[in-house]
Amino acid sequence: MPQLLVRNVEPQLKARLQQRARKHGRSMEAEAREILRNALRNEATSAVGLGTAIHALFREEGLEQEIPEMHGAGVQMVEFEP
Repeated sequence: MPQLLVRNVEPQLKARLQQRARKHGRSMEAEAREILRNALRNEATSAVGLGTAIHALFREEGLEQEIPEMHGAGVQMVEFEP
């Protein structure tokens, strides 16, 4: 399995990593892997815009009309009466 070496880590950062690893019952190495895994997972999921995600969900539904893009459209607040 590939390895990653991180040099010149600030002492405070190392101490925080040790503390976090202890809190989760893991080694510092395992904690660092988990942090990297979560950071990259979140990055991958947010790389797709909402419109692209909706398009992918309904791609096979057979929409026959083009939907115009609405860049810069204003937002109007909705008021509900009690």
